[in-house]
Amino acid sequence: MAAIDARHLDGVSETALITLRQRAVEAARPDGLIDDPMAVVVYESLDYDYHHFGRTHQGIALRALTFDNVSNEYLADHPRATVVALAEGLQTSFWRIDNGELNWLTVDLEPIVRLRRQLLPPSDRVRYVAQSALDHSWMDQVDDSHGVLITAEGLFMYLERDVVFDLIAACAKRFPGGWIVFDTIPWLMSVYSRRRGWKLSEHYTVPPMPFSFTANQYDELRALEGVRTVREVRMPPGRGTLMKLATPLFYDLPFSNRMRPAMTVVEFG
Repeated sequence: MAAIDARHLDGVSETALITLRQRAVEAARPDGLIDDPMAVVVYESLDYDYHHFGRTHQGIALRALTFDNVSNEYLADHPRATVVALAEGLQTSFWRIDNGELNWLTVDLEPIVRLRRQLLPPSDRVRYVAQSALDHSWMDQVDDSHGVLITAEGLFMYLERDVVFDLIAACAKRFPGGWIVFDTIPWLMSVYSRRRGWKLSEHYTVPPMPFSFTANQYDELRALEGVRTVREVRMPPGRGTLMKLATPLFYDLPFSNRMRPAMTVVEFG
């Protein structure tokens, strides 16, 4: 089968290839943290020079596993829920957590949706909306009769604060009983990305990340109308002795909630 060209992706959309590579390389390891055979298939099916992204690491796989854990937690009580994956990129989460009952809605830009249709097997429980996640009209496509879980994996850091809070507030109003899970970066990482550029290698710099948000700021989310609870979710321990020892410290050291990236679940009332 001929490789599918992905060289047209740029900007934030191109970061989908970074996270795909990280998960696929980790999944292919004998001691890999994540079981993600679909990521390996997609990774190997694309015509793209991944090496200009530099080295791989296990952080993206740990983030994916954290999102999977939250998704499975919600689906345990709402097995027929609709999962809305905002700016999903080339994530393969559906194939990792599918319980045979859930419905899936991908909201992403047309170039990404086109690639997903080419690369991923069709399912009558997977649908696509080819538009920006910031165009709230995607909400009209959501069947919320059995619950709604919204994921924003690797998205919010590329947006402005007001846009993020407006989106969360709109979801809280529209989907009572639903959840949204997202990840964010601390202030120093945001400042560095905007001023100096976050260089993964000499050939590639990540787009600027203007939005920073950490767990010590959760009261700002609790103030939004329709928000019932806000909580942080811990990443699972990483691979290797050092990562297994460091992960608890990552959360338990005093004031570390101001300095670490946050994985956040917002539950709507």
